[in-house]
Amino acid sequence: MKLATFRIKSTGKQTVGVFDGRNYRDVVALAGGSVPDSMIEVLRTGAVEHVRAVLASAAPDACSYAPDAIELLSPVPRPGKIIHTSCNFRSHLDELTTWEAPEWKEHDWDQFHYEHPTGFLEAPSCVVGSGEAVTPPPFTRQLDYEIEVGIIIGKKALRVRVEDALEHVAGLTIFNDLSARDIQAREHANNVILLGKSFDGSCPLGPWMVTLDEIDDVNNLDMKLYLNGELRQNSSTKNMHYKIAELVAWWSNITLEPGDVITTGSPPGVISGMKVRNWLKAGDLIEAHVQSLGCLVTPIA
Repeated sequence: MKLATFRIKSTGKQTVGVFDGRNYRDVVALAGGSVPDSMIEVLRTGAVEHVRAVLASAAPDACSYAPDAIELLSPVPRPGKIIHTSCNFRSHLDELTTWEAPEWKEHDWDQFHYEHPTGFLEAPSCVVGSGEAVTPPPFTRQLDYEIEVGIIIGKKALRVRVEDALEHVAGLTIFNDLSARDIQAREHANNVILLGKSFDGSCPLGPWMVTLDEIDDVNNLDMKLYLNGELRQNSSTKNMHYKIAELVAWWSNITLEPGDVITTGSPPGVISGMKVRNWLKAGDLIEAHVQSLGCLVTPIA
């Protein structure tokens, strides 16, 4: 299933539903309220199978809305936490070592280790949905993109084994790690990171959450990011150093709860790695495609 959170324009009601390939079905209404209207609660209460049963017994067009009749939100509009994995594509790490700005050169990226995944937390308040415009914050002149996959936790996980890790995953979505590179570089100089990755709008997430039964191989998904129609990033999850289950197992050393998001890291092709760096600006359109997961659209306001 493609589980979504959306707002019905005619009523202003926010609900949980399913994208059926053509329209959005309001499963809360279909179920007469027996399905929670919060994605985190759907996951926490184990209601995903109930959603399947409700859809199977519903009339084909009941509680159905065309895409232009709803406002699509992030599948999990306010995750409990977002755990960002750093440099999980070696090719992106190689790209980092070539960045010429002095703020980046002094960070010794060639010393980055792969003893275990490393990363940082992002603020849940930075999440926006597909199609929602993001305004560049006034404190940065170097706004950049990064396509990633978002792993959405479906069941509480604490120190789980790699072989059991996917049992705790509800599904996958697309993540665009918008980054204020100038702020990020100065934060790295102090061996910390926060504002460069957690400003409002820096975490486009969506368009929906695809359950694992609809994905043939989570570790072999094509990833493509287009800026104004030009292909900028082109890779696959098969090129990740740590695979999906390994990431979940490692990060479950922190208690993972339903609705938490783990990101996979980004492949190369970001603006920062280009010889001529034309940073994101008003009017730009980012389209992040991941095989089986759809397309996450981010206009820059």
